[in-house]
Amino acid sequence: MRAAVPRTGGFEATGHGYHPPMQVFRRGDTGPVVAEIRDKLTRLGLPSGEPGSHDSFDELTDRAVRAFQQRRGLRVDGVVGPETYRGLDEAHWRLGDRLLSFTAGHPYVGDDVAVLQQRLLDMGFDPGRCDGIFGRQTETSLREFQRNVGLVPDGTVGPQTLKALDMLRRTVTGGSPSERREEERLMRGGGALSGRTVLLDPGHGGEDLGAYAHDLSESDVVFDLATRIEGRLGPLGVLTLLTRGPDSCPDDAQRATFANDTGADLLLSLHADAAQSARPAGVSTYFYGAELPGRVISSAVGERLATLIQHEVVARTDLTDCRVHPKAWQLLRMTRMPAIRLDVGYLTNEHDATRLGSPAFRDVVAEAVVAAVQRLYLPGGGDVSEGQFRIPALIG
Repeated sequence: MRAAVPRTGGFEATGHGYHPPMQVFRRGDTGPVVAEIRDKLTRLGLPSGEPGSHDSFDELTDRAVRAFQQRRGLRVDGVVGPETYRGLDEAHWRLGDRLLSFTAGHPYVGDDVAVLQQRLLDMGFDPGRCDGIFGRQTETSLREFQRNVGLVPDGTVGPQTLKALDMLRRTVTGGSPSERREEERLMRGGGALSGRTVLLDPGHGGEDLGAYAHDLSESDVVFDLATRIEGRLGPLGVLTLLTRGPDSCPDDAQRATFANDTGADLLLSLHADAAQSARPAGVSTYFYGAELPGRVISSAVGERLATLIQHEVVARTDLTDCRVHPKAWQLLRMTRMPAIRLDVGYLTNEHDATRLGSPAFRDVVAEAVVAAVQRLYLPGGGDVSEGQFRIPALIG
């Protein structure tokens, strides 16, 4: 069992929003932080509790939290931890509420930034992924926009820049600009897999075992799976890097920073799942996607890769197909390259655990993942039926 997280304090205010401490609030809790959570939900149009009990985390609050989590691409569990806190704060910012600019190490984050990024994309500029994080690329794109409209290119979203953004807003036709740019980056260097860099991210590590059941730990299973994928990508001319060793456990922000610093073409995050019941079973794959004001944003290439991996694993194994889903988890959101997360079975399910405990089965999963990556880059790779794409035929 994982250790419980202490429930202390509230939102920690900073100049750029809130950085929530490690805490968890759920149904049955009371207090000023619960009142703050309910207030934020109400301002987002989500009825959050019975009248007269403003500081109580009741059934209606639980429903509102789950609805918000579903909308934002977060884990839907009704629990308000750091990630849901962060989402609640980001969701209330509207473009024009505050001056935006680039600050190294402490970027502005929120829906106002995501709207700014989308506006810039719609006008032909490239702020990078619409992830709501005001990074260096967003600043560069904003300065370029300001120069084009005759403003001082100070990289700050002030009144004059806001006015210009509103006056020059237009709709781009022919598909999403962000999707087109992702496609362009994917096909740089042609359709060859050789010469690419793939970052493998085995979850947990060190003292953090992740899920543990049937004498198997998630950290050990996925690290072994990562090494098997690495061994198959190498002969294809792929530079493969791992985010951790067997005895280390960087957090998601550190993994994302490492991924961005390497300039990798893809990130594959590997996990196993667990549940309180022994019944849940199967494989699922996730890509970056979230619902923001007036639009749904996602990684088109990430979705395609997630779908390819899901189909290959399901075709080659007897794991239940739990399908592909968009999520706005921190690692998927903060990485600048297409990133996916593969949850390859439930360790708490006897059938899945038996499969994952077999080295031969992990070999099959590794081959499925590599075949999917190859299909992503190979022209016509999508024409081959799932489960029939054989790695040895691709070498030489």
